[in-house]
Formats: sequence, C-alpha cells, structure tokens
Amino acid sequence: MSDTLVTFPNGTTEGHATVLAVHEAENGGVVIVDRTPFHPVDHTWPDQPGDRGTITASGESIAVTEAVMAALSDDGVFATGAAIPVRRGTEGWTWQVAHPFEGAAPSWLVAGAEVDLRVDAALRAALSRGHTACHLASLALDLALADLWRKDPGSDPLGSPDFEARANQTSRIHEDGSVDEYRLGKSLRKAGFDTETLTATLAERQQHVNDTLARWVASAATSRIDTDGPSIVDRRQWRCALPEREVAFLCGGTHVASLAEFAEITVSLDLSDPQLLVMTTTARGASA
Repeated sequence: MSDTLVTFPNGTTEGHATVLAVHEAENGGVVIVDRTPFHPVDHTWPDQPGDRGTITASGESIAVTEAVMAALSDDGVFATGAAIPVRRGTEGWTWQVAHPFEGAAPSWLVAGAEVDLRVDAALRAALSRGHTACHLASLALDLALADLWRKDPGSDPLGSPDFEARANQTSRIHEDGSVDEYRLGKSLRKAGFDTETLTATLAERQQHVNDTLARWVASAATSRIDTDGPSIVDRRQWRCALPEREVAFLCGGTHVASLAEFAEITVSLDLSDPQLLVMTTTARGASA
C-alpha cells in the first residue's frame, strides 16, 4: 500500500477515489482511499483543523467529521492522530489520510469501491484565509519587533529578526483567523530580546503590524503552495509574492490563491500575562 495522494495543495475540494480500507474506530470508523482532496489535521503540529465533507457512491453518502493523519505499519498496525507511535519517514510505515465517520459503515463502503469525495468548500476557504492571515501576521509582527533585539536571533523569510521562531509556543488556526501565543521568558531575554520596551510600546507595535498587513492586502499579492511530490508526506511550502520579496514557509496547510481574497487582516496584541504575548488575528474575506 502506498502513501495517500493528496490534491488539496492546488485548492481542489472534489475528487474520485478507490476505497483501500475501512477501519473500525470509536463511535464509527475511518475510510482510507488512494487519493483525496481532504486536508487532514497534522498530529504533530495541529494548527489547522482537518477538512469536513462527504464520501458518496450510488447516490448514498456518509459525512466525514474531520480528516486526520493515519499510519499503517508493514505488520498491520493501524493508528490515527495522536495515537501514531512513530515519526514520519520511519521505515516500515505507510502514511495516509483517514476520513472518520460516525455510526456503522454502510454496505457500499468497502475496499475496492469507487467513491466521490467532496470537501466543505466554504469551511476550506475560511480556514485557508485563516492560515494565510496567520503567516502574514507573524511576518508583520517580526517586522514590528525588529528593533527590540540586541543579538541576532536569525532571520525570518522576509529578513527580519525571527521572533516567531524563537518565541512561538502555540498556533491555532480557525475560520478567518488564528490565535498565536509567544513565551516571553528568561530564555528570550537571554537571547537578546527587550521585553520591557515591548510592554511599554505594545499599542504602537500593534498599529505597526496592522499598517503592514493593510499594505500587503492592498498589494493583492499571489499566494500558492509548492510541493515536492503528490503524497501526504511530501514536503510542501507556502509562497507569497509580497511587495518586499517573495517569502516561503514550510507548511502543510491550505492557503488562499491571492491576497485579493481579503478585505482586511487585523491583529490585536495582549500582554495581560507579562510572560505571554497573545496575538489574535482576524481576517475578513473580500466578499464578506
């Protein structure tokens, strides 16, 4: 059995596939197919939720609750999500996209069946806007905090000091937005970051981020995902042609095709806990 082939990197939300297996799971089961447009939540960095949608054959459908990662060993051990016991690339394992459903499997849902898959396109679009906005906000935040470093922490894709890589501890993407948490502890101060000045100038930094985001949205820059191959484990990069330069992140999620899909992106910065900077990013679609 081969790794699942995926088509979501090019924005696809529909596809035809062959069922490879149906596994029992708590309160239902999971379907494995040879190729899928469904984006699964990543079990190691679960920032973007998995796609929802339907699997259909002969006029009958089941609802996919949230696509997840799965792994199958050469010895027949099957695991999904956080229960996967090995790292990607471990010899003797095949990597798959699992499509969970609730209840008993219908009689037509068996290995060898030809099925049609359809992702909830509205949800996908909202999550894609949220993910692209999250990356843009992190770049704009790095730029707004650039003067607070006394040592070189390394550079982000835009060439700014990489606060994101040094301090981010969680990132959660949702429909049309995200929430990122940055730890402002001793290790960051030892790395040369001036947390005291950040606290004193937080409102100005927030405005700087929002001004940058407004300029980038107005540019209507193109955005895309480049892949090293068609399978779920092949490396993927998000690229965006910002006015300053094209930027790229290793990223397994989904994204908009152009910043013209946004009416605006804004952030709010919160330091209620002096050890934790929380950035809440909100996107508004151009058609909203």
